[in-house]
Amino acid sequence: MMHDLTTYPAPAPAPVTLAGRFVTLVPYEAHTHLNDLWAALGGADGINALLQYFPNEEYRTAEQFGAWLDHARVASGFVTLVARDNASGQIVGMASFMRPDPKNGVVEVGSVAHGPSMKRSPLSTELHYLMARHVFEDLGYRRYEWKCNNDNEASKITARRYGFTFEGIFRQHMISKGANRDTAWFSMIDSEWPAIGAAFRAWLSSENFDADGRQKRRLEEIRADLVPSVTA
Repeated sequence: MMHDLTTYPAPAPAPVTLAGRFVTLVPYEAHTHLNDLWAALGGADGINALLQYFPNEEYRTAEQFGAWLDHARVASGFVTLVARDNASGQIVGMASFMRPDPKNGVVEVGSVAHGPSMKRSPLSTELHYLMARHVFEDLGYRRYEWKCNNDNEASKITARRYGFTFEGIFRQHMISKGANRDTAWFSMIDSEWPAIGAAFRAWLSSENFDADGRQKRRLEEIRADLVPSVTA
């Protein structure tokens, strides 16, 4: 953990390629990735159900979805990465670095959308390990945030599984799809990352999976054994 912050430096997140054992993250480029990403997220028949907790309007075409991604990059500084399955070579999902605050070393992971082939697989866990590792080890950030609609129980469970700490509810934080949205805030900080990162690596190692690809130990169990005081 950094104590003397009088000369604290931090670069803004930039498009980056992050390669793992199961998945590789590459910077989103509309002309290369949009159609494949649209299909991976279910196309017109499935994407709106997948993004039901996003504060976005519904999408009927890939072009509408792409226009939102382009606007988020230009207007809000999103750095969107798409996930490519190392085994199949297929695009399977996305996530973004959002609301970067380089002066204070804070950034949020958001606009997370895992296609069906990513769910409950090592790919999704490794995606978040790679992004968090980049934030803390490459960029030297102090704080990494996860925020979600408070009604999104699956997202809150996932945040805790990855090692984020629940910080509270921002009531009526925004209007989403014509209704009030309460937002649940989670974070991890630089002093916690060594243990959280070690747990990720242990979980992702080949030794933690049996011959059928099933995990032997849960990520929360591994992290709790490394640092018993860390909330699982």
